[in-house]
Amino acid sequence: MSVKTNVLSEEQVNRFEKEGFLVVKGLFSEEDLRTIEATFEAISHTAVPGYFEPDLSGETDDPLKRYPRVMHPHRFNGTAKSYMLHEPVMNVLAGLYGEEALAAQSMFYYKPPGSRGQALHQDNFYLQVEPGNCIAAWTAIDAADEENGGLLVVPKTGDYALVCPDVADAKESFTSHYVKPPKEEKAMPVVMDKGDVLFFNGNLIHGSYRNKSKDRFRRAFICHYANSSATHINIHYRPLFRQDGTEADLEANPDGGPCGIEFENAYPH
Repeated sequence: MSVKTNVLSEEQVNRFEKEGFLVVKGLFSEEDLRTIEATFEAISHTAVPGYFEPDLSGETDDPLKRYPRVMHPHRFNGTAKSYMLHEPVMNVLAGLYGEEALAAQSMFYYKPPGSRGQALHQDNFYLQVEPGNCIAAWTAIDAADEENGGLLVVPKTGDYALVCPDVADAKESFTSHYVKPPKEEKAMPVVMDKGDVLFFNGNLIHGSYRNKSKDRFRRAFICHYANSSATHINIHYRPLFRQDGTEADLEANPDGGPCGIEFENAYPH
């Protein structure tokens, strides 16, 4: 399986380098999206200790307890692993990196109506990819906009240094970290159609607001990757995987932590 590094235009690569993010359409077919939907619909009715622990009692009024995010589904579900290594996505990543990408993490966010968002943060604060950077591939399984808690990005912060986070508002964010944008830049919503993929690097400041809709989920399949020339990553993300599915194990970086620190008695989405 060969890696293609020429699937993007020069203008797309330049935009990613300048803005820190890039939306690419058409990387998942309708059949792909139906398969992902069905896979995580089935998972939503189960519990997978350490990866997905929903409250299935029917007695909670917190949508995040009923629908927490699924962490590392590629570690227990073959379909999730196959889409983490989805060739069209891996080819875009190779074009952005200029070399093969290594898959480090997968997640699925259900984000039902009424659920909190995630305060602005930087991914490589947690993944600690060195040298180089992580890149996220954020796939909209539902259309995402301001009403249902779509993603927010702070443009031109892709080269902003990693900073120590402040404390977030627990009423609006399920994670406790908040990174304040630089004075000259503001967070802007990324409106996405179903099946769009947003790529952004690990220093870009991003997050999301609460899902204010009454009946719209904002499901997303999100994976994080490292450049193949990286030598270190935080231990929570090992082992990594090449596009052909074989393992690639980088040295453990002693810094960093899991992907977002949750407030006590709060549940991720």
